[in-house]
Amino acid sequence: MRRFPYASAMVTGASGGIGEGFARLLAREGVDLVLVARRGELLERLASDLRAAHGVTVEVLRLDLTDESQLALAEQRLADPERPVELLVNNAGSSGSGYFAELPAERELHTAVLNAVVPLRLSHACLPGMIARGSGGIVNVSSLVAVLPKPRSATYAASKAFLSSLSESLAMEVARHGVHITTVHTGLTRSGFHEAAGVSTDALPGIKWLTADQVARAGLDAVAAGRTSTVPGLAYRVRLPLMRAMPRSVVRAITRRVHERRAA
Repeated sequence: MRRFPYASAMVTGASGGIGEGFARLLAREGVDLVLVARRGELLERLASDLRAAHGVTVEVLRLDLTDESQLALAEQRLADPERPVELLVNNAGSSGSGYFAELPAERELHTAVLNAVVPLRLSHACLPGMIARGSGGIVNVSSLVAVLPKPRSATYAASKAFLSSLSESLAMEVARHGVHITTVHTGLTRSGFHEAAGVSTDALPGIKWLTADQVARAGLDAVAAGRTSTVPGLAYRVRLPLMRAMPRSVVRAITRRVHERRAA
Protein backbone atom coordinates (compact mmCIF):
# COMPACT_ATOMS: atom_id res chain seq x y z
CA MET A 1 0.00 0.00 0.00
CA ARG A 2 1.20 3.49 -0.76
CA ARG A 3 2.20 5.77 2.11
CA PHE A 4 -0.85 6.04 4.32
CA PRO A 5 -2.46 9.51 4.12
CA TYR A 6 -3.71 9.82 7.71
CA ALA A 7 -1.56 10.43 10.78
CA SER A 8 -4.12 9.68 13.51
CA ALA A 9 -7.11 7.37 13.82
CA MET A 10 -9.86 6.29 16.20
CA VAL A 11 -10.87 2.63 16.03
CA THR A 12 -14.01 1.43 17.81
CA GLY A 13 -14.38 -2.17 18.88
CA ALA A 14 -10.58 -2.34 18.95
CA SER A 15 -10.12 -4.94 21.70
CA GLY A 16 -10.25 -7.92 19.33
CA GLY A 17 -11.17 -9.27 15.93
CA ILE A 18 -11.43 -6.87 13.00
CA GLY A 19 -10.94 -3.81 15.22
CA GLU A 20 -7.66 -5.15 16.53
CA GLY A 21 -6.66 -5.91 12.94
CA PHE A 22 -7.26 -2.27 12.00
CA ALA A 23 -5.28 -1.07 15.02
CA ARG A 24 -2.26 -3.26 14.28
CA LEU A 25 -2.13 -2.34 10.59
CA LEU A 26 -2.52 1.37 11.34
CA ALA A 27 0.25 1.26 13.95
CA ARG A 28 2.48 -0.45 11.41
CA GLU A 29 1.87 2.55 9.14
CA GLY A 30 3.02 4.89 11.95
CA VAL A 31 -0.49 6.17 12.72
CA ASP A 32 -1.21 7.44 16.24
CA LEU A 33 -4.28 5.76 17.69
CA VAL A 34 -7.32 6.26 19.89
CA LEU A 35 -8.63 2.80 20.75
CA VAL A 36 -12.22 2.42 21.97
CA ALA A 37 -13.91 -0.64 23.44
CA ARG A 38 -15.54 -1.93 26.63
CA ARG A 39 -12.78 -4.42 27.47
CA GLY A 40 -10.22 -2.12 29.04
CA GLU A 41 -7.64 -4.74 29.99
CA LEU A 42 -7.42 -6.03 26.43
CA LEU A 43 -7.16 -2.47 25.12
CA GLU A 44 -4.33 -1.64 27.51
CA ARG A 45 -2.44 -4.79 26.52
CA LEU A 46 -2.87 -4.01 22.83
CA ALA A 47 -1.84 -0.39 23.35
CA SER A 48 1.33 -1.46 25.16
CA ASP A 49 2.22 -3.87 22.34
CA LEU A 50 1.71 -1.22 19.66
CA ARG A 51 3.69 1.46 21.47
CA ALA A 52 6.62 -0.92 21.95
CA ALA A 53 6.56 -2.36 18.43
CA HIS A 54 5.94 0.79 16.40
CA GLY A 55 6.66 3.81 18.60
CA VAL A 56 3.19 5.29 18.03
CA THR A 57 1.07 7.21 20.53
CA VAL A 58 -1.88 5.11 21.68
CA GLU A 59 -4.74 6.51 23.74
CA VAL A 60 -7.17 4.11 25.38
CA LEU A 61 -10.85 4.94 25.91
CA ARG A 62 -12.70 2.23 27.82
CA LEU A 63 -16.27 3.04 26.80
CA ASP A 64 -19.60 1.35 26.27
CA LEU A 65 -20.78 3.25 23.21
CA THR A 66 -24.41 2.27 23.79
CA ASP A 67 -24.34 4.34 27.00
CA GLU A 68 -25.29 7.93 26.22
CA SER A 69 -22.78 9.58 28.56
CA GLN A 70 -19.92 7.36 27.40
CA LEU A 71 -20.78 7.85 23.73
CA ALA A 72 -20.65 11.61 24.39
CA LEU A 73 -17.04 11.23 25.57
CA ALA A 74 -16.08 9.61 22.27
CA GLU A 75 -17.87 12.38 20.39
CA GLN A 76 -16.01 15.02 22.38
CA ARG A 77 -12.69 13.37 21.63
CA LEU A 78 -13.44 13.29 17.91
CA ALA A 79 -14.51 16.93 17.87
CA ASP A 80 -11.46 18.22 19.79
CA PRO A 81 -9.75 20.71 17.43
CA GLU A 82 -6.53 20.57 19.45
CA ARG A 83 -6.14 16.83 18.87
CA PRO A 84 -7.63 16.11 15.44
CA VAL A 85 -8.52 12.57 14.50
CA GLU A 86 -7.88 12.22 10.77
CA LEU A 87 -9.46 8.77 10.31
CA LEU A 88 -12.46 7.20 12.07
CA VAL A 89 -12.97 3.44 11.86
CA ASN A 90 -16.54 2.56 12.86
CA ASN A 91 -16.05 -1.12 13.61
CA ALA A 92 -17.88 -1.77 16.91
CA GLY A 93 -20.93 -3.93 16.38
CA SER A 94 -23.07 -6.69 17.81
CA SER A 95 -25.69 -9.22 16.80
CA GLY A 96 -27.94 -11.86 18.28
CA SER A 97 -29.35 -15.12 17.05
CA GLY A 98 -33.00 -16.12 17.16
CA TYR A 99 -36.45 -15.25 15.95
CA PHE A 100 -37.12 -11.53 16.40
CA ALA A 101 -40.43 -11.98 18.27
CA GLU A 102 -38.75 -14.30 20.78
CA LEU A 103 -35.66 -12.19 21.53
CA PRO A 104 -35.47 -9.59 24.33
CA ALA A 105 -36.30 -6.14 22.99
CA GLU A 106 -33.38 -4.64 24.93
CA ARG A 107 -30.91 -6.88 23.11
CA GLU A 108 -32.30 -5.93 19.72
CA LEU A 109 -32.24 -2.23 20.58
CA HIS A 110 -28.63 -2.61 21.71
CA THR A 111 -27.75 -4.11 18.31
CA ALA A 112 -29.58 -1.36 16.42
CA VAL A 113 -27.91 1.40 18.44
CA LEU A 114 -24.38 0.01 18.28
CA ASN A 115 -24.49 -0.91 14.57
CA ALA A 116 -26.38 2.10 13.23
CA VAL A 117 -26.85 4.99 15.68
CA VAL A 118 -23.32 4.98 17.10
CA PRO A 119 -21.59 5.25 13.68
CA LEU A 120 -24.03 8.03 12.78
CA ARG A 121 -23.22 9.95 15.96
CA LEU A 122 -19.46 9.49 15.70
CA SER A 123 -19.42 10.44 12.03
CA HIS A 124 -21.42 13.56 12.81
CA ALA A 125 -18.93 14.45 15.53
CA CYS A 126 -15.83 14.24 13.32
CA LEU A 127 -17.03 15.40 9.92
CA PRO A 128 -17.19 19.16 10.61
CA GLY A 129 -13.51 19.18 11.58
CA MET A 130 -12.52 17.05 8.60
CA ILE A 131 -14.44 19.30 6.22
CA ALA A 132 -12.84 22.40 7.73
CA ARG A 133 -9.36 20.88 7.33
CA GLY A 134 -10.09 19.70 3.79
CA SER A 135 -9.10 16.11 4.49
CA GLY A 136 -10.08 13.08 6.51
CA GLY A 137 -11.53 9.62 6.24
CA ILE A 138 -14.14 7.31 7.71
CA VAL A 139 -14.25 3.53 7.34
CA ASN A 140 -17.61 1.93 8.14
CA VAL A 141 -17.49 -1.82 8.67
CA SER A 142 -20.74 -3.17 7.25
CA SER A 143 -21.66 -6.60 5.92
CA LEU A 144 -22.89 -8.40 2.82
CA VAL A 145 -26.13 -9.06 4.70
CA ALA A 146 -26.90 -5.35 4.22
CA VAL A 147 -28.41 -6.35 0.86
CA LEU A 148 -30.13 -9.54 2.08
CA PRO A 149 -33.02 -10.59 4.27
CA LYS A 150 -31.58 -12.39 7.29
CA PRO A 151 -33.98 -14.56 9.31
CA ARG A 152 -32.80 -15.06 12.91
CA SER A 153 -30.57 -11.97 12.59
CA ALA A 154 -33.16 -9.47 11.38
CA THR A 155 -32.03 -6.49 13.42
CA TYR A 156 -28.39 -7.05 12.56
CA ALA A 157 -29.13 -7.14 8.82
CA ALA A 158 -31.38 -4.08 9.01
CA SER A 159 -28.83 -2.08 10.99
CA LYS A 160 -26.09 -2.91 8.49
CA ALA A 161 -28.38 -1.88 5.62
CA PHE A 162 -28.84 1.47 7.38
CA LEU A 163 -25.09 1.84 7.86
CA SER A 164 -24.29 1.02 4.23
CA SER A 165 -26.89 3.46 2.93
CA LEU A 166 -25.79 6.23 5.28
CA SER A 167 -22.14 5.66 4.39
CA GLU A 168 -22.71 5.85 0.64
CA SER A 169 -24.81 9.01 0.93
CA LEU A 170 -22.29 10.74 3.19
CA ALA A 171 -19.46 9.79 0.82
CA MET A 172 -21.23 11.71 -1.93
CA GLU A 173 -21.82 14.72 0.33
CA VAL A 174 -18.25 15.17 1.55
CA ALA A 175 -16.09 14.07 -1.39
CA ARG A 176 -15.84 17.66 -2.66
CA HIS A 177 -14.24 18.62 0.67
CA GLY A 178 -11.42 16.09 0.33
CA VAL A 179 -12.99 13.68 2.84
CA HIS A 180 -13.28 9.98 1.91
CA ILE A 181 -15.87 7.60 3.36
CA THR A 182 -15.53 3.89 2.64
CA THR A 183 -17.98 1.07 3.36
CA VAL A 184 -16.43 -2.35 3.95
CA HIS A 185 -18.92 -5.09 3.05
CA THR A 186 -17.57 -8.09 4.92
CA GLY A 187 -18.35 -11.74 4.39
CA LEU A 188 -17.79 -14.48 6.95
CA THR A 189 -14.77 -13.48 9.03
CA ARG A 190 -12.83 -15.32 11.76
CA SER A 191 -13.04 -12.66 14.45
CA GLY A 192 -14.96 -14.08 17.43
CA PHE A 193 -18.04 -12.11 16.35
CA HIS A 194 -20.27 -15.12 15.65
CA GLU A 195 -19.35 -16.83 18.91
CA ALA A 196 -20.18 -13.66 20.86
CA ALA A 197 -23.56 -13.51 19.08
CA GLY A 198 -24.33 -17.12 20.00
CA VAL A 199 -24.15 -18.34 16.39
CA SER A 200 -22.63 -21.75 15.79
CA THR A 201 -20.06 -21.49 13.01
CA ASP A 202 -20.61 -25.18 12.24
CA ALA A 203 -23.96 -24.27 10.65
CA LEU A 204 -22.50 -21.57 8.41
CA PRO A 205 -21.48 -22.03 4.76
CA GLY A 206 -18.23 -23.72 3.83
CA ILE A 207 -17.14 -20.79 1.68
CA LYS A 208 -13.61 -19.64 2.47
CA TRP A 209 -13.61 -17.47 5.59
CA LEU A 210 -11.79 -14.16 5.72
CA THR A 211 -9.29 -13.18 8.39
CA ALA A 212 -9.60 -10.00 10.42
CA ASP A 213 -6.40 -8.70 8.82
CA GLN A 214 -7.81 -9.25 5.32
CA VAL A 215 -10.87 -7.16 6.15
CA ALA A 216 -8.83 -4.42 7.82
CA ARG A 217 -6.31 -4.25 4.99
CA ALA A 218 -9.08 -3.99 2.40
CA GLY A 219 -10.70 -1.15 4.34
CA LEU A 220 -7.48 0.82 4.75
CA ASP A 221 -6.43 0.37 1.13
CA ALA A 222 -9.85 1.53 -0.03
CA VAL A 223 -10.08 4.66 2.11
CA ALA A 224 -6.50 5.61 1.22
CA ALA A 225 -7.43 5.33 -2.46
CA GLY A 226 -10.67 7.28 -2.00
CA ARG A 227 -12.95 4.36 -2.91
CA THR A 228 -16.49 4.47 -1.53
CA SER A 229 -16.78 0.72 -0.97
CA THR A 230 -14.79 -2.48 -0.86
CA VAL A 231 -15.61 -6.18 -0.60
CA PRO A 232 -12.76 -8.27 0.86
CA GLY A 233 -12.24 -11.66 -0.77
CA LEU A 234 -12.70 -12.59 -4.43
CA ALA A 235 -15.61 -14.98 -3.77
CA TYR A 236 -17.55 -12.24 -2.00
CA ARG A 237 -16.69 -9.60 -4.62
CA VAL A 238 -18.34 -11.84 -7.21
CA ARG A 239 -21.40 -12.52 -5.08
CA LEU A 240 -22.32 -8.99 -4.04
CA PRO A 241 -23.26 -7.62 -7.50
CA LEU A 242 -25.15 -10.83 -8.23
CA MET A 243 -27.17 -10.49 -5.04
CA ARG A 244 -27.95 -6.86 -5.84
CA ALA A 245 -29.03 -7.70 -9.40
CA MET A 246 -31.33 -10.62 -8.58
CA PRO A 247 -35.08 -10.00 -8.18
CA ARG A 248 -36.01 -9.79 -4.50
CA SER A 249 -38.38 -12.73 -4.87
CA VAL A 250 -35.44 -14.88 -5.97
CA VAL A 251 -33.25 -13.58 -3.13
CA ARG A 252 -35.99 -14.42 -0.62
CA ALA A 253 -36.47 -17.89 -2.08
CA ILE A 254 -32.74 -18.68 -1.88
CA THR A 255 -32.51 -17.26 1.64
CA ARG A 256 -35.55 -19.28 2.72
CA ARG A 257 -34.03 -22.52 1.45
CA VAL A 258 -30.70 -21.84 3.16
CA HIS A 259 -32.45 -20.89 6.40
CA GLU A 260 -34.68 -23.99 6.38
CA ARG A 261 -31.71 -26.24 5.71
CA ARG A 262 -29.80 -24.80 8.68
CA ALA A 263 -32.83 -25.01 10.94
CA ALA A 264 -33.44 -28.68 10.06
